[in-house]
Amino acid sequence: MEHVRDLTLLPKAHLHLHFTGSMRPSTLLELADKYGVRLPDALTSGEPPKLRATDERGWFRFQRLYDAARSCLREPDDIRRLVREAAEEDVRDGSGWLEIQVDPTSYAPLLGGMIPAVEIILDAVDSASRETGLGMRVVIAANRMKHPLDARTLARLAVRYADRGIVGFGLSNDERRGMARDFDRAFAIAREGGLLAAPHGGELTGPSSVRDCLDDLHAARIGHGVRAAEDPRLLQRLADRQITCEVCPASNVALGVYERPEDVPLRTLFEAGVPMALGADDPLLFGSRLAAQYEIARRHHAFTDQELAELARQSVRGSAAPRDVQEKLLDGIDHWITA
Repeated sequence: MEHVRDLTLLPKAHLHLHFTGSMRPSTLLELADKYGVRLPDALTSGEPPKLRATDERGWFRFQRLYDAARSCLREPDDIRRLVREAAEEDVRDGSGWLEIQVDPTSYAPLLGGMIPAVEIILDAVDSASRETGLGMRVVIAANRMKHPLDARTLARLAVRYADRGIVGFGLSNDERRGMARDFDRAFAIAREGGLLAAPHGGELTGPSSVRDCLDDLHAARIGHGVRAAEDPRLLQRLADRQITCEVCPASNVALGVYERPEDVPLRTLFEAGVPMALGADDPLLFGSRLAAQYEIARRHHAFTDQELAELARQSVRGSAAPRDVQEKLLDGIDHWITA
């Protein structure tokens, strides 16, 4: 019987983690108490909430829980705490590089406007990175439910701060609303400014939404992308162009994209040669962090340690980490497998 290696010791990069969703449940309860926020029961039970986002009401409920949690982040100190704790959790799970995703629009009213919000977030990331030793950068995400002009403003702002730790531009929220092509100008601005295009696609809707991200937004990475598994030609295209899919298995099951962990098409993507970066998405709501996603690949998809090491390598190669950081992590992965 093969010795089972510890997945928290496997060096990896984390490319799909949302800002509010990264919060520790205990921190949420403390902040709610501090501000007198009455949280929905689903956030206080100590169990991940039961969510089914595949119907409109389920997604709306998911967003409502998310908004309730976000409303507990009101001061720069709260932002600093959230970021530091997210970094600590990642380090504990073997992450050597984290790209945290945030839409600063939501925090701007409480933090004195858009620019102060971005500055506070970037400063928090900078200090958390120094304190924990975790390489950490930011992906600014526009909201699909808002006007494309808002996305353009956000893209310009992201480009302005590219030298301060912003590496990518995303597009999140319900992909059943708002066509990808409505956001093509925003993504052009981001790409011209040197940012990586990493929109969400292929989660709640099928392969066509992944194709739209490639054709209209020239995505270098896809947030989720799992539904590409339903289209062999699309898989071939992702593999040929080495477009990394940020796959979040626990999230897919929690939101009802797939019934069971074994239904998430990890093998299909892996065997088609599509690079993947496993991610935790929103641990606050889905109850599991980064190493647990690798555990799902091991337990429910029979990934060997060699294959898990390859998944970790794919996460590193798909990241915006500088070459030397990537090489250090890749060496660490080789060491994990030979140790």
